[in-house]
Amino acid sequence: MKKLHKTLILTLALSLFLSIFTANAFAIDTSGAASIVIDVSTGSILYEKNIHEKLPMASTTKIMTALLAIENVAMDKIVSVNPKAQGIEGSSIYLKSNEKVKMADLVYGLMLRSGNDAATAIAYEVGGGSYEKFIELMNKRAKELGALNTNFMNPHGLYHKEHYTTAYDLAIVTREALKNPVFKEVARTKMWVAERDEFKYFSNKNKILNSYEGGDGVKTGFTKKSGRCLVASATRNNMQLVAVTLNDGNWFNTTMQLLDHSFENYSPYIQFEEGQNVKRIYVENGDKEFTYVKTDSKLIIPLNNNIDSKVISVFELPEQIEAPVNQDQVIGSILTYVDNKLVDKSDLLTTENIQKLTLMDKLKRFLFN
Repeated sequence: MKKLHKTLILTLALSLFLSIFTANAFAIDTSGAASIVIDVSTGSILYEKNIHEKLPMASTTKIMTALLAIENVAMDKIVSVNPKAQGIEGSSIYLKSNEKVKMADLVYGLMLRSGNDAATAIAYEVGGGSYEKFIELMNKRAKELGALNTNFMNPHGLYHKEHYTTAYDLAIVTREALKNPVFKEVARTKMWVAERDEFKYFSNKNKILNSYEGGDGVKTGFTKKSGRCLVASATRNNMQLVAVTLNDGNWFNTTMQLLDHSFENYSPYIQFEEGQNVKRIYVENGDKEFTYVKTDSKLIIPLNNNIDSKVISVFELPEQIEAPVNQDQVIGSILTYVDNKLVDKSDLLTTENIQKLTLMDKLKRFLFN
């Protein structure tokens, strides 16, 4: 009886250990105040520590600044530098009042050299001459992305007591930014030569690009009050992961350790390919009675090697569609769940053009049938 009791205790203890282990995927005692790892494709959280704690984020602020610049202004536009951008304290690309600079050069100067003057020049340009308007845009975009515990007071990250984010919010903003091909290219660029006479060579301060296998971004940040903050991304085996650590004196080691363990503990699972035919649907009054619908993008899901996960996709589609139908027309969605948690929602598209039947066509079909 005592042996049975002891066995039961050991079984329960093992069960508790496994549940804790699988919940965190792996156990790492990071030195940062808050840390997170997410998958860019699905936004799945692979590691977390204090991810909703509000903290200052220093120059990682510039991820949002760059995203808004890329989303709102053509990269080849010539910008006249607002006089208030000259001489901003901290890191600089040494802009001069009314200097004419391409927006691309400002964005690269912002991300590679962490230029606070570049951030300010971008703010005035995107804000239509209003610095305050740009700050409003930053906060609006954050809320749109679900970064609900973030508040921006400036475009560069110099310390302000009301300027803060969380590891989670910063990760989802970065995820959105990395979906943009221009931002993605900027973040992984090691060297940029600007079209200006002086201070035109911008080398990237982010050593993740050179010292970590698959490293492809994103942004460093530091002030005395914020501490060292880092958003690091890397791509291996068709998975791009983002690791964030805030107020972390061991910032590069922390993010590299988190990325290493994530790549070791998770493997990519292809749920469907881009353009894959997934379902047949009836077409009413069309010159074809049925057509296939296809996925608009490839979905790769990171699955925990230590858990037997259940992956299912659910279709949101009408029972039939009415002709005429245009090829690549969005007619529904495919929702993918991992262990009952929604990880992706993608559009479903038609695969072909289908004409509407004329009265004569209907008669021919009726006689043929």
